Amino acid sequence: MALRLIHIGMGGWGRDWEVNAIPRVTEVERVAIVDADEPTLKLAQEKLDLPDKLCFTSLDDALAHVEADAVLVTVPIEGHVPVSLAALDAGLHVLCEKPFAPTMDAALQVVTAAEQRRRILMVSQNYRFFPAVRKAADLVQSKALGPSGPVAVDFRRYANTAAVGTNKHYLLHHPLLYDMAIHHFDMMRMVLGQEAREIYCKITDPAWSRFTEEASVAATVSFEGGATVSYRGSWVSTGPQTPWAGEWRIDCEDGQIAFTSRNGQGLSGDQVTTQEIGGDPTNVKLPKLPYTGRAGALATFAAAVATGKEPESSGRANLGSLALMYAAARSAASGEVEQVNIPG
Repeated sequence: MALRLIHIGMGGWGRDWEVNAIPRVTEVERVAIVDADEPTLKLAQEKLDLPDKLCFTSLDDALAHVEADAVLVTVPIEGHVPVSLAALDAGLHVLCEKPFAPTMDAALQVVTAAEQRRRILMVSQNYRFFPAVRKAADLVQSKALGPSGPVAVDFRRYANTAAVGTNKHYLLHHPLLYDMAIHHFDMMRMVLGQEAREIYCKITDPAWSRFTEEASVAATVSFEGGATVSYRGSWVSTGPQTPWAGEWRIDCEDGQIAFTSRNGQGLSGDQVTTQEIGGDPTNVKLPKLPYTGRAGALATFAAAVATGKEPESSGRANLGSLALMYAAARSAASGEVEQVNIPG
């Protein structure tokens, strides 16, 4: 039987889930949508052509009318914790957008609640679910070119065209670190198979940035297994634009692994090359995945609920990515190296 899902949060990103992710996953049946803001709910209902009986302004109201197993939470970040806790209290499994909590203490509260209730809590770290990322992780961790050494990651986008005061993205709290770099931090942990230990992060905003808070950073991340990652990310780069996953170069004892991923909605940007010392770059055959991106996260969530096995991007497992993100923000503010403190 398909996983019966209530989707909570029908703003622009929530509606995008309804168009580009949920319909692709046959293991899931979305049985209701919820949004506390009636105009937002009405807009979603009209765009998705849904009957009144599937549209609600509260989770309690939805549960009074439909049978459900789980929720997908795509509300703004300040609502992630209360909505997730309410769903867990109702006995539902939870798939939540990233970052899944505004503080580490709040994140641990939700993780603990899920574990106490024996429910699956998963974070949608969708960049994990692309073939190039998974192949790169396999090559690094199998030591295909020997032990890995320094890693360089570059993310460049120009999201600076709107006039000041006309773009909500400009006003986000930590628009680069919380909205974008969280993806790259999570990929670092996945590809290297290591947890971050400390980070030094410096804001490098140019004079033309229209963002209220950081739009570009340079960071050095040290990992417990000895890896060091040099990260440069920017929303205001005027150089060649990278795919959303960034451009990665991983030095190894016997050569280099390079990859990139997530170029728009398709897989055209997914590429992995290996280059032995003194040799030419060689394209690596990528695995075929049944689902990619958010659909991959949703299918993994459905499988975890069906089997009871903890998914790779569970709330507990995602604490390392969240801790790295918050340490980066502390370092950007303090100007000091900050420890990455992952709760036990």
